[in-house]
Amino acid sequence: MIKRSFLGLVKPALQYNLVPDSVQEIPVPRKVVLLLKASANGGPHGTLKVGDSVKTGQRLCASPDSTEYVISSVTGTISAIAPYVGTLAEKYTAITIDAGGQDEWDDEFDKTPSLDTALKFFQFAPGNPCFKPFADPEKTIKTIVINGLDEDLLLTANQQAVQNEAAKIKDGIGVLKKITGVDRIFIAVPETLVQQASTTGAEVKTVNAVYPNSLPHMIMKDVFGQVVPAGDTLDDAGVSFIKAESVAMLGTAFKTGHLPVTKVLTVAGKNGSTMNVKARIGTPIKDVLRACNVSVNDRDRLVLGGPMRGVATYSEDLPLEPGTDGIVVQDEADSAQVTDYPCINCGECIRICPVKVPVNMLVRFLEARLYEDAAAMYDLHCCIECGLCSYVCVSRIPIFQYIKLGKYELSLIETAEAANE
Repeated sequence: MIKRSFLGLVKPALQYNLVPDSVQEIPVPRKVVLLLKASANGGPHGTLKVGDSVKTGQRLCASPDSTEYVISSVTGTISAIAPYVGTLAEKYTAITIDAGGQDEWDDEFDKTPSLDTALKFFQFAPGNPCFKPFADPEKTIKTIVINGLDEDLLLTANQQAVQNEAAKIKDGIGVLKKITGVDRIFIAVPETLVQQASTTGAEVKTVNAVYPNSLPHMIMKDVFGQVVPAGDTLDDAGVSFIKAESVAMLGTAFKTGHLPVTKVLTVAGKNGSTMNVKARIGTPIKDVLRACNVSVNDRDRLVLGGPMRGVATYSEDLPLEPGTDGIVVQDEADSAQVTDYPCINCGECIRICPVKVPVNMLVRFLEARLYEDAAAMYDLHCCIECGLCSYVCVSRIPIFQYIKLGKYELSLIETAEAANE
């Protein structure tokens, strides 16, 4: 596990793990839970009923008109349908499927690469690839960047894909070109994976393996020399990022005719050891941890994602989602505890911020719920959410969480204002 001094006397050692672990496949669980995002035009969940039989790879949606869907990762029977509220009040429907044993694959998926097919079947794919910008007439995507680094410390799932699945990534790049019409495709990797990346057919760009250089905004600045303006998305800059795992998955799906239903993730135990595992999407976290011989006791911290950007969760029963790149278990004694102590203006957060946000002032406004002033005066939208400010904070203020909450609350304010215009 990462060690550092809260007093800032020791410079944080924030090197990425550069030797991907081999992948251990976890057996198919007895049940999976798929989180179907609420859709504004989805209507009632009339097409999904308890007792319905489903096949592996079957597309499940709330209604024929819904734009949101999930892909069944097992063959079995729907045993429960219930509302679920996620992080920052996101609304989902939790669909529980009892696995019936042998996979029986659904045959709706068309192996002909097209943007319509990508939008219809790959929104729930591992790595959460997003193809909506390519269908947006107001956006012009000219460049695709395949991220061969993971976006947090300890995690190596994407590096594993580059190291061991370069041929699949090459196939996936061919699919990407047909789907999107974009020929300018790069792959960003650390120096240790240049040889493997060079066989994919994409132009290779190297990234210094020091956190947070793998984050898309940092790659844009350091590798391509382009700073994305505050408030703009990467899509606004004409660049789309996609994870190496997702590209490998695309290549495999169109070659085999089977939609991807498994996710590779890194599990980090209390002693700092890591291992990569492959599990069905929707597998309960407790099943993943049990397979890795990782135990969780009362008051231990269970983090979905990595130690810097991950989200602490409250239950081992929650499912593995397509975007879950890691599970980190921290012993209570090793977990950094947050406090309500005031900022002491030590300046550590400002010195370490990669985009030079005046964090000490920003967090004061966020604590006071002055979200609009935080954005207008102290660069809330410039933050790339790396979590370094929380990591070095002497007062142990949960700055990263304040920032994420502030952005969310500000988005609600802006949506309400737009609706009233």
